Amino acid sequence: MSPKLYPRREDIRPEGLPHFFCPGCGCGQVLNYFLRACDELDMQPQDMTCIGGVGCAARIPIYLDTDALHGIHGRTLPWATGIKMVRPEMPVVVFAGDGDALSIGGNHFIHAARRNIDVTVIVVNNLNFAMTGGQVAPTTPLAATTMTTPYGSSEPPFDLCKMAETSGATYVSRWTTAHGMQAIRSIKTALQHTGFSVVEIISQCPTHYGRYALGTGDATKSVEWIKENSIPRARAEKMDPAEAQLGFVVGEFVNEQRPVFYGSTVYEEGDK
Repeated sequence: MSPKLYPRREDIRPEGLPHFFCPGCGCGQVLNYFLRACDELDMQPQDMTCIGGVGCAARIPIYLDTDALHGIHGRTLPWATGIKMVRPEMPVVVFAGDGDALSIGGNHFIHAARRNIDVTVIVVNNLNFAMTGGQVAPTTPLAATTMTTPYGSSEPPFDLCKMAETSGATYVSRWTTAHGMQAIRSIKTALQHTGFSVVEIISQCPTHYGRYALGTGDATKSVEWIKENSIPRARAEKMDPAEAQLGFVVGEFVNEQRPVFYGSTVYEEGDK
């Protein structure tokens, strides 16, 4: 098999295949983006710890030949924090869904960013609670139809990147499954960044969000909808904020350095 088409295939657990994801789900793309980023950085998944909670995206570490934790919903960041307290040199990557990160795990997300824990968080945002049937989630767009909002969601959604930035994350970016090369570059930057790094990837969910909110179970049409509603950051800054909030503003929002927290000690950049 060509290494260009199948980067780091040796890092996939063969016993984990065929994978769990629904046909057309974007989680497989994110797994591919992560492996491509590792390949370009010459990073070995075997030298890091990958963590997943509960949800579609949380299954990604199961397919990686690496030390992995897979446990209860929303508790990925406390585990990541504990690992960094003991092994500060160990790269830790969390794979979370939007519900996992911002619903039951929202408080942990805020405080991990506040402390600037040296962890990379890749959030696959499919705009609903997909694994449990397509319920409304904290990032579901206003007025969107889901299984539990048949007349449209009346709740304004969280902007995950704004929340991360406000809480103190030192690297924050958002891309989509329609922006593969940009997503790979952001994951590479996040993996090399010292501090709390967040890469949000808007992803299609043809099984639930596509059928309920978009009226189609076609993954290609779902990706096209995501791409059509993506707004580059530079253009969004010139738009009325209310109008920009109707789409997905993509780009890099934060890339800075400040002291990193490891238990009772605060380290500066390069002290590890």
